[in-house]
Amino acid sequence: IDPLTVLATDADVAGWMNEGLPADRVSVENASVVTSCSRWPLLVDPQQQGTRWIKQRIGEELTVIQLSTPKWLDKVVSCVQTGSQLLIEGLADEIDAVLEPLLSRAVIKRGVGPMFLKLGPDEIEYDSKFQLYLQSKLVNPHFRPEVSAQCTVVNFIVTPEGLEEQILALVVNCEKPQLEEEKQILVRRQNEFKVVLSRLEDELL
Repeated sequence: IDPLTVLATDADVAGWMNEGLPADRVSVENASVVTSCSRWPLLVDPQQQGTRWIKQRIGEELTVIQLSTPKWLDKVVSCVQTGSQLLIEGLADEIDAVLEPLLSRAVIKRGVGPMFLKLGPDEIEYDSKFQLYLQSKLVNPHFRPEVSAQCTVVNFIVTPEGLEEQILALVVNCEKPQLEEEKQILVRRQNEFKVVLSRLEDELL
C-alpha cells in the first residue's frame, strides 16, 4: 500500500499544486504530512518552497513572524487566544525557551471551562483552533531532541528531480514563454477538474 494514497486523495494533491506546491513526489509527500500530522509541523526549508506553499494556501488568515520581529511574543499570544494560524519562520538551532509550553502543548484544563496555556509570565486562554507552523532555513539544523518529540520535522529541501523540473520550466519560460504559460493553464485546469470530480463523486455517494 502506498502511504500517500492513505494520507491524500488525487483531489487533495491537485489542490495543493494549484496553491503553488511543486509537483515532484517528495514535495507531495511532505504536504500530506504537513496537513495530517498531529504535532506542529517544523519545515526544514532552505529554498522556502514549503513556506511559499503554506502562505499561498492559507492566505491573509496566516500571521507570519520571526523571533527577531518586534513584540513577536504579543503576536503569538494574540494568535493563541483567537485561534489563528501562525507561521514562525527563520528559526535557528535553538528555539526560544518561552515557546516550550506551546511546542509541547502544555494546555491546562479546569473543569468544563476554557483551556489555558502558560506563555511567558502570563497564563492565557488557549483556543483549540490555533494552528502553528515552524520553518528553518538551515540546511542541516541541529535541534534539541525534545523539539523532534514535540514537532513533526518535515524535510522540504529540494530534490534533484524537483530541481530538474523547475529548471526546465524556467528554460522553457525564457525560450517559449507562451508555451509555458499554456502548460501552466492546462495543468491548473486539470487539477481543478480533479477537485470538482472528487466533490461530485462524494455528492453522488
